[in-house]
Amino acid sequence: MHRRLALALLGLASCTSAPPAPAPARIARADQVSGTTALLIAVSPVNERVVWASGTQGTWLRTVDGGTHWQSGRVAGADSLQFRDVHGVDERTAYLLSIGNGNQSRIYKTTDAGVSWRLLFTNSDPKAFLDCMDFWSPTQGIVVSDAVDGKVLVLETRDGEGWTRLAPSSLPSAPDGEGSYAASGTCLVARPGGHAWIAAADSTRSRVLRTTDFGATWRSESLPLTSRAGSGVQSVAFRDASNGLAFGGGTTAKPQDVNVAITADGGRTWTPGGRVPLASGVWGGVPVPGTRATYVAVGPSGAAWTPDGGRSWTPLDSVNYWSVGFASRNAGWAVGQKGRITKFAGF
Repeated sequence: MHRRLALALLGLASCTSAPPAPAPARIARADQVSGTTALLIAVSPVNERVVWASGTQGTWLRTVDGGTHWQSGRVAGADSLQFRDVHGVDERTAYLLSIGNGNQSRIYKTTDAGVSWRLLFTNSDPKAFLDCMDFWSPTQGIVVSDAVDGKVLVLETRDGEGWTRLAPSSLPSAPDGEGSYAASGTCLVARPGGHAWIAAADSTRSRVLRTTDFGATWRSESLPLTSRAGSGVQSVAFRDASNGLAFGGGTTAKPQDVNVAITADGGRTWTPGGRVPLASGVWGGVPVPGTRATYVAVGPSGAAWTPDGGRSWTPLDSVNYWSVGFASRNAGWAVGQKGRITKFAGF
């Protein structure tokens, strides 16, 4: 994320939230007991029963029964790290990404359900700042960093172990100050067949970088989202290779901002969508599997959903969330401050 905003984002997380507003009648909302008071920043459902989550204080969480019981722990030697992204592979295997300048940006992996975590990558570039990750398969994935010296920085793995930088020449150049917001683990999304999209912004514009060949080549497309210092594109979500949304928000979001953009051609072109009714804008948004065009978006001022691909939005509640993920229309989780985990169903 833009590193100068890291503390500001954490400050927002401590704000007092209003009591949850009632969800639409057919949508069920249930608070779950996480077993931690850490700020939770990312969530990764593997299926309706297995879900991983992560957050501050080196925290990770796992459930294997749909959230009836959550196991929480801290990565040894990483208590000071903020795990702002997590990718669950199965009930025993997951990756964690921490953010920060220099060697605070790291990638860990467990293959024994969190009993132990192996450090796979430690950033050695003092100008780099890891933001988000996603995977095409259990072992092939990518990670994006804030831009360094006018170059977008993307790492890849092909074996789930070693990480190398993509050739800068394969990526568009980057303006000074451009980065991706590490506020939900959704600033990068990968889809089957080698498709991936990265949300990036500076103080004047937001854009999406897209690839269709597993990161070998990339193109840049502008977004019609409001962008200013502290606010811009935060999240990108695709329900298939063609149809997706980009979401805007941040610490300086305003009620009149354009905070949704829609594409139906894989991210080549974008048009403004209906505004998500969240004062903070959107920090994380995802499609709901098993639906035609339903997405859920969250931020520190609540959650909202759309049944029509981003054209209209309805509030779900008004508590503090940072991220959201769905395994199916009846199994979705939103996470946020003070260890909050809320399960949604019935879309």
